[in-house]
Order: sequence, then C-alpha cells, then structure tokens
Amino acid sequence: MSIQDWAIIACVFLAGCGIGSVLNILIYRLPRDISLISPAACPACAKAMRLRDHAGLLFWPKRKGKCCNCKASVSHSSMAIEVFTGAAFASLFFYYFHTNGIQEMPDLLNMGWLVYLVHIILLSVLIISTVIDLEFWIIPLSVCWFVTGAAIIGMPVAAAGVAVQGSIPSLIPTANPVTGALALGSLLGLALSLGLLATGKIKRSYESDQATESSPGTPPESGPFEDDREFNHRKEMCRELWFLAPVVVLTLTVYWLIQSVSPVTAWWGSLLTKPLVSGALGSVWGYVIGCAVIWGIRIMGTLGFGREAMGLGDVHLMGAVGAVIGPTLVCAATILACIYGAVLGMVLLLFRRNRAFPFGPYLAIGTVTVMILRDWFMIKAVDFIAAWSVLLGI
Repeated sequence: MSIQDWAIIACVFLAGCGIGSVLNILIYRLPRDISLISPAACPACAKAMRLRDHAGLLFWPKRKGKCCNCKASVSHSSMAIEVFTGAAFASLFFYYFHTNGIQEMPDLLNMGWLVYLVHIILLSVLIISTVIDLEFWIIPLSVCWFVTGAAIIGMPVAAAGVAVQGSIPSLIPTANPVTGALALGSLLGLALSLGLLATGKIKRSYESDQATESSPGTPPESGPFEDDREFNHRKEMCRELWFLAPVVVLTLTVYWLIQSVSPVTAWWGSLLTKPLVSGALGSVWGYVIGCAVIWGIRIMGTLGFGREAMGLGDVHLMGAVGAVIGPTLVCAATILACIYGAVLGMVLLLFRRNRAFPFGPYLAIGTVTVMILRDWFMIKAVDFIAAWSVLLGI
C-alpha cells in the first residue's frame, strides 16, 4: 500500500469518528423521544453545543472530558463509540479494497464506493441498535427503515453501474424471475396489509401497549416482558397472522400469474434483465426473507410459550440486513445469532448468572460475522443446497 492509500484510510477513520458523534446523538435521543431537529445540547446543563464540541477525538484532551459550559463530565462511552465507529469504518474499507477477503468486491471507483457506503450505513445502524437495545430493550424502527431505503435505492444503482462493464457480482443482491415474482407479490401484499391496518380493518397487535409503557427514556426494571400478564400473547400473534395473510396470498398469486401466463412470463423475464429492476427486487426479496425468518421465530415462539418471544424491532432490523446482504446471508446471520446467544446462555448458566440479554446485539454480531466471512458462508450455502438437492432428487 502506498502513502496515499494510508492517507485515505486515515481520512475514512476520521470521518467515521465524526459519524460516531452523530450516532451518539441518535443513541441518546431516539429512545428518549427527543427531537432530532433541535440543536444538540448538553444533557446536564441543556445549553447548546458548538460544532467543535462534537469532535470528541480532537478536542477531548483539551476539554478533559467535560462539557465546555458547565464542566460536567462527559460519558466515556460516547468517546468509545466515536473511536469504535471510526475504527470499524476504516477496517471495513481496508478489508474490502486492500485485501482479497471479498473476491467479488467491485473496484472502489467502479461502484465499490456505493456498496461500501450502504454497508457502513448498515454498520452504523447495527451500532445504534445494539447500544439502545442493551439499555432499553428496544430497537428504533426508524433507523431500520432508513437502512432498508438506502439498500433498495443504492444497491440497484450499484448493480446498474457494475453491469455497464461486466456481470453483476453476487455481493449485490439481485432477483431472478422466480424470486423477483415472489418479491413483487410480497411488496403488494405488504402495501395491502398496511392499508388495512391504517383503515382499521386489521387490528394492530399489542395495541394497548402504549397505556402500560413506561415513560420515554426509562430502561425497563425487570427486562422487556415485565407486563406479560397484561396481554393474551397468543391472541396478539393471531392479529399478526391476519396482518401477514394478505402478504402470503398476494405473494403466491403474483408468483402463479407470472409463472403460468406465457405472455406475462416472457415480459417478466425480459424486465428482470434490467439491472435496476433486478437489483431493487433483489433487495426487496432479501428484506422479505430477513423479516420472515425472525417473524416466524417470533410467532412460533410466542404461540408455543405463551409470551412474547421476540420484538418487532428484531424483525425490522433483520429485514434491513437482508436488503443489504441478501437472503442467503441474512439466514446465516440469524443462525449465528442463535448460536452466539446459546453459547452465552450456557456460560451464564455455568457461572449461575441469571441475567437476560436482548437478542438485537446477537443479530448485530452475526451480521458482521457474515459480512466479513461472506465468501466462506456462500460456499457453504451452495454445498448445503447441493447436498439437499441430491437427497430430494431434484
């Protein structure tokens, strides 16, 4: 690597630290329901902070870790998040563009920058969701939607840009005529379900949750399910099944229509050759699979045990992950998260520590693992599918 390469990585690190400062604001404000538009202020004295006050890495020694107005001590965790974000951004940049860790990574100037940008947006949201989930047992849905939107817009553009000079790498989620039809049907079904929910035709699950919820910004005292007795959780899951019914029906209907009507099949096949279309539907399909896996665990676990097994924040988080890394890897990330959770659970049991942890951090760690070891997981996935194809005689 040249001096110029190291200089670029250093700039990425500093930019990451700056983004880490923004993440600190989001981590503090989102769970406390504080406006993101109002100027940043010190939590102790409520006085507005100057722009340079957010550059913790540069001005921390001068301020001695204190507010410039009231001299109240600033949390060291804020500084740690800034440095960690910068290091994560720089490490991912180095791994993607200066090693052979990801064989199909596009060149930096050949849409590799856009793929990297979407991935660090996901990485930022994983940091936000992990820190908030550990303290408040919630994952803000807004940040999950932001990642999903960035993936559905950014990945098709990257696919179209790469396709100009060659084939689209599998690193960028794309859809074939089958998965594209399933993605389109799911999207139409989701729109219908949201419309029915908005008009009151379908009831929202845990609708009275707001009445028993603690005030914003107050961490739960006894875990996330302290109000279990207030709800018939199996009934609430039936409401969610009603919400998902139009999605399933329209997914199967659109799939049948596209596969059975010859003119539509031909038109659909030609449409899916366009990178923008296949890229957008590829991210949508990844979102659908990410949501489906976690939502399936949530529904089956709740019906089986009679208590809420997993939050909807986890569903939306893995939907966002699937939109970025695709359906295969989001399944691998979920399996890894379950393994990590089981291992930690056994360790705590061994040391007789009866402490519960939210599932969001495990999902984040599993996602980062498959992002780094992507090629290995893809090879194993192909081998797994091939083995089952032989067993089933396909």
